[in-house]
Amino acid sequence: MSHLDRDKIADLIFLKLKDNEEVLKNHFHQTSKGIGYFYLDNLLPDELAREIFDKFPRTKDVKVKKSIREYKYVAAQMNKYHPLLEEVIYAFQDRKIVDLIAMICSYENVVPDKNLYAGGISMMGKGNYLNPHLDNSHDKDVKLWRVLNLLYYVTPNWEPDNGGSLELWPNGLKSEPVSINSKFNRLVVMVTHKSSWHSVSKVKEDQVRCCVSNYYFSTEPVDDKTSFHVTTFRGRPGQFFKDKILKLDSSLRMGVRKIFKKGIRENPHVYKKDDS
Repeated sequence: MSHLDRDKIADLIFLKLKDNEEVLKNHFHQTSKGIGYFYLDNLLPDELAREIFDKFPRTKDVKVKKSIREYKYVAAQMNKYHPLLEEVIYAFQDRKIVDLIAMICSYENVVPDKNLYAGGISMMGKGNYLNPHLDNSHDKDVKLWRVLNLLYYVTPNWEPDNGGSLELWPNGLKSEPVSINSKFNRLVVMVTHKSSWHSVSKVKEDQVRCCVSNYYFSTEPVDDKTSFHVTTFRGRPGQFFKDKILKLDSSLRMGVRKIFKKGIRENPHVYKKDDS
């Protein structure tokens, strides 16, 4: 099915979202007092979802991010990889998809991110994890507010016992998280704001959890809190010393950004297209 381009893939996504619009809207608004989210299974035809998975690169061919904060593999320079991956990423940026998801969430002035700033694809293998964190509040030019995170999982037969589940912490990091399995062909959409702490549990199986990621931005934040923040990490419950270190790490990085608005160096996680 790889002859499908982003327009045709967007049509398939749109129809699936439209068929489930009311259910998704109700779920998002029921959860929006904490961290508004919804998920939709069987987003694309099974054959297409499996092909997307098959076209993912190997972990050795992408960037590894390994630190006290996280351990995962990411890529945004999509012209290095199979074209189907770029087509499906940008299908989620089709105007009708953006507008429909914005309407489901009751947000306005929502735009996609053609630069894939912190978007693109990600992979997590055995032992990989993502500590609780808040996403950076803005786009790469610090002009728009990050408002929605779209995560589309494509690893076949991924079970909850594999780990690698998305965890939402609507009641803070001292309470139990909401755990969402990274199930094959599942789209998760979640809000990003000053309280949307989320994480990924450690992968336990010797398999690779593959995800297509997009962020949507807006001219206004969704929670009326209009101060900038960097990506901010914390420890899990019980990680006392790690939490102290991560708090200090976030404070130092925030201090740098108060002096250098766009950071000391340009964030490399963007898609630099050759306009020639």
